[in-house]
Amino acid sequence: MNYIQQAYKGDLGKWKYLIIPILFFGLMGLNFLAIVVLDLDVEEIIKKEIERKGENRFLIESLMPFAVGLAMIFLWVKYIHKQSLTSLTTSRKKIDWKRIWFAFGLWTIITVIILGIDYFSSPENYQWNFELMPFLTLVLIAIILVPIQTSFEEYFFRGYLMQGLGVTFKYKWIPLFLTSTVFGLLHLGNPEVAKLGNLVMVYYIGTGFFLGIITLMDEGLELALGFHASNNLITALLVTADWTAFQTNSVFKDVSEPALGFDVLIPICILFPILLIIFSKKYGWTNWKDKLFGKVTTPEIDEQ
Repeated sequence: MNYIQQAYKGDLGKWKYLIIPILFFGLMGLNFLAIVVLDLDVEEIIKKEIERKGENRFLIESLMPFAVGLAMIFLWVKYIHKQSLTSLTTSRKKIDWKRIWFAFGLWTIITVIILGIDYFSSPENYQWNFELMPFLTLVLIAIILVPIQTSFEEYFFRGYLMQGLGVTFKYKWIPLFLTSTVFGLLHLGNPEVAKLGNLVMVYYIGTGFFLGIITLMDEGLELALGFHASNNLITALLVTADWTAFQTNSVFKDVSEPALGFDVLIPICILFPILLIIFSKKYGWTNWKDKLFGKVTTPEIDEQ
């Protein structure tokens, strides 16, 4: 059974796949509507909240809803769909933690190298922001809560929605396209978009497609979980800026004037393809057309 077919191990009930998405997208929609209708300055709101509470407390409060959301998904899948966490995570007999750590470590190394190159080539863009005690507190908070935040997004988009849409529409490209596009569009409310413009959505939607592709090709969430955790955690620890969603007591602060340039295309056009090649070689990916665009059949049909 492939990854999407793992949904058949539980109690499908198509209506059951509507409740969690309605709640999530409803809350996101109301939040975005409030920003637009009330003409709220998200960057200014974040700035005032951080001044009042401090970076670390604000980070905790920002990430806690994701912990609640992840718990809701796990409980809903276990008790309503009667599906195991393993089958929601992977098509393998058990969750492959080596895959998670490999993706985490690989993207961490790449991120640190890129940041190092940028720092030494343009040191004027960075300000030393390190303070020992606030940073140690940040490390504790980030190591616990950031992977929970990224895991919620992976289990919701590449897990729950990918499987639910797959068994509903019967073609793999439909959940790949829908989950990747919606994942990117949900970042419209981020302060980065207000600063850089809507073209930055190319990066967010492209990242959604990358995560969806590695999930379908590898028949599991492990690589996506590792990559996403590394992407958010290492960024939160190493560099912050006054105009980003994550404003932390990181090592460096980016003080350059935000501008949308070719750098937004580097991950999409260069880094992600390189990662796809590395993953495909390491894990022996084949039959790309069927895994990304093929039909989703019932297990009984596959076994005939």
